[in-house]
Amino acid sequence: MIKNRNKKSEAPRRTISFRMSLRDWRQALNSSPSYRLSNGTLRFQTKFVALITIIGIAALLYAYSEYNGNMTILNDNKSKYWYYNNTYPLTPPKISSDGIEFTIGLVADLDVNSKSNKNKYTWISYFMKGTLIWNAQDKSVTLRWLENPFILKSSYSLAGRGMELSELTVFNGKLLTFDDRTGIIYEIKGTSVIPWVLLMDGDGNVTKGFKSEWATVKEDLLYVGSIGKEWTSSTGVFVNCNPMWVKVIHPMGEVKHVDWENNYKKLRQTVNIQFPGYMIHESGIWSSIHKKWFFLPRRSSQSSYDEHTDEYKGTNMLLITDENFNKVTVKYVGNLVPTRGFSSFKFIPFTDDTVITALKSEEVNGTLATYITAFTIDGQILLPDTKVSDLKYEGIEFI
Repeated sequence: MIKNRNKKSEAPRRTISFRMSLRDWRQALNSSPSYRLSNGTLRFQTKFVALITIIGIAALLYAYSEYNGNMTILNDNKSKYWYYNNTYPLTPPKISSDGIEFTIGLVADLDVNSKSNKNKYTWISYFMKGTLIWNAQDKSVTLRWLENPFILKSSYSLAGRGMELSELTVFNGKLLTFDDRTGIIYEIKGTSVIPWVLLMDGDGNVTKGFKSEWATVKEDLLYVGSIGKEWTSSTGVFVNCNPMWVKVIHPMGEVKHVDWENNYKKLRQTVNIQFPGYMIHESGIWSSIHKKWFFLPRRSSQSSYDEHTDEYKGTNMLLITDENFNKVTVKYVGNLVPTRGFSSFKFIPFTDDTVITALKSEEVNGTLATYITAFTIDGQILLPDTKVSDLKYEGIEFI
């Protein structure tokens, strides 16, 4: 306790006594604290102090949220604050006499040929850049490839395979690509790939990497999907439903595993496909403008899966559905070429999600090819299938 002692010959001074028994300490802890200042005593009750503390913290949090308007709270009422970088595309487009010029990137899936012949414990992919020019007046799309592809390298693999990159997506200001063998999501930085998140198959409680095939951003979260069909043997014998799960990823890397079996089944039921028939998805996009999902299936069949006949099961379907997959509509895009199927697509920026540019992959008896096309969401062709490469590129993005 602090005391003031007054003497005639000296100014007031304060002395502190530390003589206190254990009993005194217990008594002090069980009583309200008091302080003697001059001739008055202020007693602060515990509840009052707690109330002031709570009000102060609330005021600080409010001030902080007002200061940083881009702070968002994670879904599911989790108290984690985060900043989402919604820059898209990453490179500012240019205006020219030909239209709006965008930088685009393509990434390759070399399958078993991903393993390097030159470097030990190294797996590779190719990354190609180009310019896509959109002319809104005459609704035309033209392309220029800026340079030869450069090599992306990684030392990560699963069972001797890796860097089989199947998609390319901008998320939270980063350019991401997805290995459909290891389940690794890489960030592309220059000519390097940096592992970011590891996705496991199915509900996540397995040792096999997730076969990532498509990715999109919905409400500042990254959705990553697989082929969307039952996993079967090469002759169509059922194994599991692991490829019918979807991964929802927070900008900080937290992964939530979501069962989409019913959603995928609703998509294929729209065109009267039931198991053992199948539909394979390698591309899907959420449109925040339309509040709808868009899918361009790569392959579909009324009959059971067979790895040889599957090469001739390409589609020309565009599936559009509401957020909960309650109503699915089908549009048909151009003429069907059975050996070609969609592997990736994006909406062209500044078209209000009405114009799509897409990649088609072709794999026939070991011969590979990639084509690029563009069309409206009503199925009007703006750019016919145009060959890009004799390699298989499975990811496209505006970068």
